[in-house]
Amino acid sequence: MIDRKEYPRPQLVRKEWINLNGIWDFAFDDQNKGLEEKWFNQSQVFNQNINVPFAYQTELSTIGDTAFHDIVWYRREFEVPKSWEEKRIILHFGAVDYRAWVYINEQLVGFHEGGHVSFSFDITHYVTGGKETLVVRVEDPSTDETIPRGKQYWVEQSDSIWYTRTTGIWQTVWLEPVSSSHLSKVRFTPDVDNGEIKLDFEVNGDYQGKKAEVEIRFKDELIAKDCIDIHERFNKRTIHLYNRKIFRTGFHHDGWNWTPENPNLFDVKLILRDNQQVLDQIDSYFGMRKIHTENGMIYLNNKPYYQKLVLDQGYWPEGLLTAPSDEDLKKDIELAKEMGFNGCRKHQKVEDPRFLYWADQLGFLVWGECAASASYSEDAVARLTREWFEIIERDYNHPSIVAWVPLNESWGIPGVRADKQEQHHSLAMYHMIHSIDTTRLVISNDGWEMTKSDICAVHNYNHGNKDEAAKYEAFKESIVTKENIITSQPAKRKIYANGFEYRGEPIILTEFGGIGFKLGEDSGWGYTSVSNKEEFISDYKRVMEAVYTSKALHGYCYTQLTDVEQEINGLLTYNREPKCELSEIKKINDMWHQEIVKN
Repeated sequence: MIDRKEYPRPQLVRKEWINLNGIWDFAFDDQNKGLEEKWFNQSQVFNQNINVPFAYQTELSTIGDTAFHDIVWYRREFEVPKSWEEKRIILHFGAVDYRAWVYINEQLVGFHEGGHVSFSFDITHYVTGGKETLVVRVEDPSTDETIPRGKQYWVEQSDSIWYTRTTGIWQTVWLEPVSSSHLSKVRFTPDVDNGEIKLDFEVNGDYQGKKAEVEIRFKDELIAKDCIDIHERFNKRTIHLYNRKIFRTGFHHDGWNWTPENPNLFDVKLILRDNQQVLDQIDSYFGMRKIHTENGMIYLNNKPYYQKLVLDQGYWPEGLLTAPSDEDLKKDIELAKEMGFNGCRKHQKVEDPRFLYWADQLGFLVWGECAASASYSEDAVARLTREWFEIIERDYNHPSIVAWVPLNESWGIPGVRADKQEQHHSLAMYHMIHSIDTTRLVISNDGWEMTKSDICAVHNYNHGNKDEAAKYEAFKESIVTKENIITSQPAKRKIYANGFEYRGEPIILTEFGGIGFKLGEDSGWGYTSVSNKEEFISDYKRVMEAVYTSKALHGYCYTQLTDVEQEINGLLTYNREPKCELSEIKKINDMWHQEIVKN
């Protein structure tokens, strides 16, 4: 039995916790009678078992049923250790798609809407000290096109770019004890220019007379230490990192910054005390990383940086949105780096924090993206906006994330080219995200019909097959200069929505390629196709040579890392089998350096 036992929240680690993954009781509620019949206090109705955190549609769940079941129920028992008796007990869910009602011992403790990020409930007053019963009711409307669903299809059979749905619990469920006074909402904001880290944190419970101690280490060496007297619930502190000791050793602070080539991280210990008693202790980390645009280029830590990204859908054949193991998350990054990519655009999915942890540790840029709705409505606007507040709160501290992508290819805003209401939504998402996160770039509508955006992000799959010489030349011409890109309509869509225009932002080709190549018995489609490994390498080189001749592009994102279901346009198969020697892809990706020098 495959399970997920690794610590689920790597940016805020406490020593004590209990993993609730594994075999749970399970039931479909196709007639929606569970609430009326009070299934939260009837164990006999749970007639199946499921392996949490894998959705019932997956093989790893042990159910593997891809039919529509819009309401499902989960049940399991657990015990709280005696040593936790004086603590508050917090129940955490990594992600549940889409609406969740949570019961402890037949009592409703909370509700959450939003299928892609974590949430938690304080269940202290609901547990009894013996065997506790946890029940979760989930609603996931299969055909509702106004909920953020991303690539999850609203038709039962997968087709084209749409995949099998994920319903219910799909990330780790766990318990942890905390003191009545404890730390929360810890946020690190790096200031690379001044060599400072800005610390924000909240103290839940009684904060009067408490102290917070901060220790910051780099490669096991103590760099900074501070003690903060707590006078209010929300606290801020700025800590200077580059002290005289560093300069005395001749080690310039540039060597401390986080980059894909040198993913330097600072380890942090944050302790909350009441006199000499330790009330809470958190282990975390941060990276000194700055991303900004200037003169039509992207700068990483004040140096021009060419992004070589790969589109990553984050699907697995046995687990769909849930990676079979933590090692699988790590392996995807390692394979991408082995091919010469320095980052990914995580497409239509808010990825598991464990992926972001490995991106931080291994050095891998991430463009964070949320699942889109398929249709526009005021409800869809509200749902997407709420999820983005939760996404940024959860993932703010990851240095690997350098951009946010709230909208993609006018999904959920089909009339944005001319519709003022939908344009306001695009603008609102851009400004809202910047209002709560000043450390990253925001792309308003990746692909085309952009409003205000920090990057001009263009999708163009018109490179044609190798025997379509005229189409290939037209593709090269369409991306060779800024003017050609801005005036192009590669999907018969304008690059900017009506009333908006290019204002000098960096231009990146954020979707292209998608060369279809099947191995073995695989079947499916790609944007172009080849029939063997030699043709695959040759065609990849042909497409990339067109990109490298562009005098306007400041990066790219190739489609895509892996095959997904009926799509066979990955560099790897769905099972992560390379379609050619990875060194050949890296050799082609590394050609960019030669072309830049040449041009």
